[in-house]
Amino acid sequence: MLERTKKHLTENLIEVRFRGERADVAKLRRIAQSLKVEVVAEVRLDEKELYDLEEVSPELAWNSGGVSIRGGRGKEGLTQKQLAALTGIAQHHISEMENGKRVIGKETAKKLAKALNLDYRVFL
Repeated sequence: MLERTKKHLTENLIEVRFRGERADVAKLRRIAQSLKVEVVAEVRLDEKELYDLEEVSPELAWNSGGVSIRGGRGKEGLTQKQLAALTGIAQHHISEMENGKRVIGKETAKKLAKALNLDYRVFL
């Protein structure tokens, strides 16, 4: 995401993002400069553009079910206590599942899936 400067934004502000090979991006930048487009901020990305899920979130390698519960709760705007009330699963059990300390069984996964509007297989 581009950082904003302390300048006041105008109604004519257009955000442009360049993506691709370095030579192509450089060419697009030159065209933008010739059109007198002001560069507000420049973001440098790593050479590598694609990452494995485990690189972004190492916890997924050993606790994908727990990450799915936490993400599903966030998506639905629920606390652990609210999810416990919806599913009939004790709140401390939900906490243990999210932290990888408790296994998520098929029946539990189905209860969670129904409450979180997800497929139960994401928890297994």
